[in-house]
Amino acid sequence: MDFLRKVGSWIAPPPAKSEDGRDQWPSRAAFLLAAMGGCAGQGNLLRYPSVMYNNYGLQWFIPYLLAVFLIAIPTLILEVSIGQAYRGGTVIAYNNINRRLKGVGLGSVIVSFIVVQYFTVNLAWIMNYFRWSFTSPLPWKDRLDDFYWNDILQVGTINEGSLSPDGNSVLSFTGYPEVSVIGETLGWSVFIWFLIWISIFRGVGMTGRVVYFTMGLPIVTTIIFVGRCLSLENASEGVNLIWRTWRSDQLASGTVWQTAVGQVFFSTGIGFGYFTSYASYNQKHSNAVMDAILICSSNVLFENFAAFAIFGVVGFLRRWPEDGVRLGAFVVGFLTLPEAVLQMPAPNFWAFLLFFTLVVLGFSSAFVMLDVVVTLICDSGLVKMSRPWVVTILTVLSFLMCIPYCTQFGYYLLDGIDRWVNNVALIFVAWTEVVSATTVYRWEDVVSQTGLPAFAIYNFGFFGAQLFGILLAHGIRDPGIGAAGGIGFYIVFSIIAVVISRTPDEAAPVFSKGAQARRGLLSKLKLHFLADIWNISPLRKFWFLAYYSGNQLRRDLNIIVGTGRNWKIPPFLPFLLRYISGPVLAIVFSFAYPEFHTLRYDPMMIAGFILAHLTMVAVILGYAVPKYYDALIPIERRGEGTEPTVAMQTKNELAGQPISNLVNAESGEAPPPYVDSSSPNTSTHRGKDEVVAK
Repeated sequence: MDFLRKVGSWIAPPPAKSEDGRDQWPSRAAFLLAAMGGCAGQGNLLRYPSVMYNNYGLQWFIPYLLAVFLIAIPTLILEVSIGQAYRGGTVIAYNNINRRLKGVGLGSVIVSFIVVQYFTVNLAWIMNYFRWSFTSPLPWKDRLDDFYWNDILQVGTINEGSLSPDGNSVLSFTGYPEVSVIGETLGWSVFIWFLIWISIFRGVGMTGRVVYFTMGLPIVTTIIFVGRCLSLENASEGVNLIWRTWRSDQLASGTVWQTAVGQVFFSTGIGFGYFTSYASYNQKHSNAVMDAILICSSNVLFENFAAFAIFGVVGFLRRWPEDGVRLGAFVVGFLTLPEAVLQMPAPNFWAFLLFFTLVVLGFSSAFVMLDVVVTLICDSGLVKMSRPWVVTILTVLSFLMCIPYCTQFGYYLLDGIDRWVNNVALIFVAWTEVVSATTVYRWEDVVSQTGLPAFAIYNFGFFGAQLFGILLAHGIRDPGIGAAGGIGFYIVFSIIAVVISRTPDEAAPVFSKGAQARRGLLSKLKLHFLADIWNISPLRKFWFLAYYSGNQLRRDLNIIVGTGRNWKIPPFLPFLLRYISGPVLAIVFSFAYPEFHTLRYDPMMIAGFILAHLTMVAVILGYAVPKYYDALIPIERRGEGTEPTVAMQTKNELAGQPISNLVNAESGEAPPPYVDSSSPNTSTHRGKDEVVAK
């Protein structure tokens, strides 16, 4: 028995512990690989080429790259930083920002829990291909489409519904008369859930070993398949379909922007909560900003490199997109990669390797999504069970909830849930993340400096502008006028807020490492008033109303994640999150409603739409009645984030320490040990250097 325990501990070692007693990754590499594994999966090899195929052309990269740089990277930095600094999953982390944001953290957990259920069914379909890869000749030869739809998915017949010619009413709803459970899909789902259970039941100690395999193999095999697919006859035409075709008219469609943002979120994992959960197992002073940029950059490179394989086969098959015909989110990969192995020597071996790789990739994404839910339950203390028991019960429950996807209508249900969870719930959760964190963090400081009426009116203008501009744009079908109306709405209420605001007691900071040198230069040019322009009274009021919360969150986080030689959260990031990422996400979110209006005759689309909105309700309830979510926070941690603060002073580890320690820490130096035993008023002591934000 002792021998078996030793073997079990070697295979599934208990995780190491950090100084605060929390489980810890065995190494930084293990965290990065696990996080990258959450990104790299079916979203890269199957979903990304499919949405590129539906939106083919070089113009695709405009919304895609804008989504990466303006939304994905800033949001990922926020998610990793708060998880690492606040030592908890999404609910605990956002509770530390403000107690009314627990619903925002719960929204991420709900999204992950929904997606992982149908994600595993996709893996079951891949396992079905894997099983057939041992058959010679490969059974999909000369019948790719038929094999996928009838042998793998085994879709039942449907009675297509329709709208009236003017689109204002539903003439008939789509019917799904065949509802039988598909035995093989169900069986493979059991197998996939067992693998997920094995990978996470012991925590990050076991996961930290699994990820070396789940990330190493896919990289090697992807390189091989890309090389082979690009060597096929006419492969260059398939590549040209994306990288040498330009369709500027597509940029006027809301669909391509909505799809690009949804894909970036799905493939990078923004809004799913697992980056925050996994970062909470990091060492507290790890380089969070560098890690976030590495994770996102590697994902973008991997999925665009892997897409060459798909489009090489698209060119070989001459399977060109048809205008007005949009294939499902995972279809193109399933209809092209099996053809690639047929063109290789020893096709059975390559089929085995391909589908094994796809399973490994998808499986690494699946277990991180379930781990988000596990982290929430284990951190909260809701149940008095050990982690293995929590993982076991959740795994069984999740399997039972995935059974509807294992039916003859399962593909259609998956398409409906996937579309609206990604286009509505996920984007809404991400929007609440970026605007809430930069609006309500330490809002009492803003009120103490400007007054409550000014704070309320400014934020009414900020949120109201987004709603007004979007409604105006959709109402008159003119995005330009809608944008102008929204900006005008914001400007009017900002001016009102500044006018009624009282003058802040504290000075706004100077955001420059060379602030003193710049002051000297401006003095010589007799433009010295520009050196401290933010401290002109109206602008100082505006700075506190518009920027204080986000900047103070950045400063407080940098004290923890930006120490030593770590990369710092830059001063422009809060502005980017609130005033660029937030409005863009709101606009993209609005595109979902006109799209649903054209699909409301399909019960599967209706089901996905309702489920997405129930997730939104869970988030909103957290704002309205935060006490209902207190059960998700350990009793001893419920007071976190409610500590009294003083405007322009940092909190957390340096609260109450000498100003020299604060300035040094914000410059990147590790804070020295300090015990204040001399003055009870140290925490309110101020110095002129404190307003210089490095």
